[in-house]
Amino acid sequence: MTYDDLIPVIRKLALEAGDKIMEIYDADDFDVKVKSDDSPVTEADEAADALISAGLRAAFPDVMLVTEEQAATHDTTGTTFLIVDPLDGTKEFVHRRGDFTVNIALVEDGAPTRGVVYAPAKGRMFYTQADGQTVEETGALDKDTVGEVTPLSVADSDNTALMVVASKSHRDQATDDYINKYAVKDMKSAGSSLKFCLVATGEADIYPRVGRTMEWDTAAGHAVLKGAGGKVVRFDDHSPLAYGKDGYANPFFIAYAPAVDLKPA
Repeated sequence: MTYDDLIPVIRKLALEAGDKIMEIYDADDFDVKVKSDDSPVTEADEAADALISAGLRAAFPDVMLVTEEQAATHDTTGTTFLIVDPLDGTKEFVHRRGDFTVNIALVEDGAPTRGVVYAPAKGRMFYTQADGQTVEETGALDKDTVGEVTPLSVADSDNTALMVVASKSHRDQATDDYINKYAVKDMKSAGSSLKFCLVATGEADIYPRVGRTMEWDTAAGHAVLKGAGGKVVRFDDHSPLAYGKDGYANPFFIAYAPAVDLKPA
């Protein structure tokens, strides 16, 4: 598998999954179930997962696949794999707030190297090109023809006036206490992996996450941010956030533009 092979496939699968998700989102009603970890799952999660998984396995049968909705994949181990969250931000989906995304990423040697984040309700699509540069595609988002793309680069942050983005559904006092260590100009709230993308576009400078996440929640956004010059580090010691961990659970982390002067935890 080459990057030139990978990027058109994951871009198209994200768009196809987005169509499936929006069919259900726009319906009068949809079923919501609760998983063993008390998180919600909908028929949109399951339909998008089936579509993406089938597409990736057909295109890249020799590459390990880890996906949120297939528990059997969580027992696999390796440092190079494809990882999928077919509908990141299910709470945003259930409450019809629009801040949900399709996330597909490639992890190599424990680091996300390529990825796509598509927000179908917002019509925003971010992905890394084969050369590693992150772009935002605008226009019709045709599945077979790439439209106009804008290369992304993180902000040259002003540490006396930072723009912070934080979770819409998981904001807590620990997050606020950490944010208060900075000189903040303004705050944004966003759901799902869109927070990584807002740092990648320069719309925000820093996104701290003091709460539980899984690798499928973060890998695609991490790849998008990295391709725009950003970084993602552990909250505790500021070492790079690694992937392929046992159980695929993440520690707390900080995503940021490198010009930000990080504060200690």
